[in-house]
This record gives sequence, structure tokens and C-alpha cells, in this order.
Amino acid sequence: MKRTFLSLLILFLFSLGVSARTFVLVIGVSNYGDESVNLSQTTKDAKAFRDVMATQTKDITLLTSKYANKANILEKLKAICNRAQQADRIVFYFSGHGMPGGICTYDDVLFYSELADQLSTSSAGEKICYIDACHAGSVNNANKNKGESLSTVTKAQKNQIYLVACRADEYSYENAWVGAGFFTQGLIKGLRGKSDSNGDRKVTLIELFKYIYNDVVKRSKSEQHPQLIGAAALHDVIVAKW
Repeated sequence: MKRTFLSLLILFLFSLGVSARTFVLVIGVSNYGDESVNLSQTTKDAKAFRDVMATQTKDITLLTSKYANKANILEKLKAICNRAQQADRIVFYFSGHGMPGGICTYDDVLFYSELADQLSTSSAGEKICYIDACHAGSVNNANKNKGESLSTVTKAQKNQIYLVACRADEYSYENAWVGAGFFTQGLIKGLRGKSDSNGDRKVTLIELFKYIYNDVVKRSKSEQHPQLIGAAALHDVIVAKW
């Protein structure tokens, strides 16, 4: 009996020492293989996000341009979903072209419903997506191209939330002078502490959203309005410590 109790105690103490992990998949597509549609800042934005997340976790995967094709993105995301446990967090970041209902990978459209479906396969307790793309607010709309509703994102999927660059009918703008998109610029500054409104050196998701919203609306002269879509239960989670 004593030996059994001791074994259980050791297992319990060991479990306390196992900390939750954050798995990050960062996507940036500047080069689409066509000069007429290439972007100038998106890969830079992805690398900047990668760098700021490196202060929070070591589990980061970066895919850019031709490596950021649909099959590769889904393969890497699936691997992360399989690895993440219930106490863990998955962070997905995309910077590139967007269209109503999805994001434009290097070679194809990744529909938001496909992204949500893949994330739903993971037991991770928190799934946070940052999308810097035109029409990103359409994550909350019906996917006309596939005839599917994304109600799973905002209703059924209680642990998924999307902080996106703009409304469904808006564009996501780049700032050539700064060398970054308005949304990612605000995101990076917010994660580095600018959004810490109560000064506790911890950034919650709702603090981050409020900071990005005000920053982007001001810089875009009210032409771009970031949106926070999804599980309200995640509003107060800490997304960064600085």
C-alpha cells in the first residue's frame, strides 16, 4: 500500500513539472510566381511574427512562398494537431492574399472551413489564429465556394478563435514606409507589450485585439477594421509575457 501511494505521489509531482506547450505554424507568401500578384511585405511579416513568438516558445514552424503550398501547410498543421495535448495551445499565423471564404496559399485556396476542421482534430485546449489577409472577416460567413457554413468556428468549436486583419468586405493594407502590413505591425507591437493595458507584463487576447483594432483603424484612416471571431472563453487567455 505504501509503495502504491509513493508511486502515485511521484507521478503526481512529475505531472506538475510538465508545462503546457505552445505550437506555432507561421505562413508567409510574398512570391506567388506571378509578378502581377506578388506582395512585398508578407514574408517579412511572417518572419517578424516568428521572431516575437520565439520569445514565448521554441516549437515554431515557418513556411514561406513556394513552400507555403496548401498540401504542405495542411501536412505541417496535421502534425502539430497530432502532437498537441489538452493543456497545449496551437497558434496559426498567415500573411498573404485572401479571398471571401479562405486564404490564398502559394498554389491553392485553403478554405477557413478546412482550417477549422483540421484544428478540430486536435485535443489542444486553445487554438488561436492570426490572419493578415484581405476579406479575412469572412471566416465568420458562409463559404459560398464550398457551400459550407463556418458556424463551427464561432459556435461548435469552443476552443478556436480568430483575430483577423479586416472585415469580410475590406482589404488588408501594407505600409511600404514601415515595411509591414498594418495588422501585423499592430500585432507585433501588441505582443511586445504595447497592448498591456493594466501593466501586469502579461498580454491577454482581448487586450491584444483592442490595441490592434485602434492602431489599425487609425493608421488605415478607418479603411480597415480588425475582427475577433470565435470562442469568447478565450478572450482572457494570456498570449504573451514581456
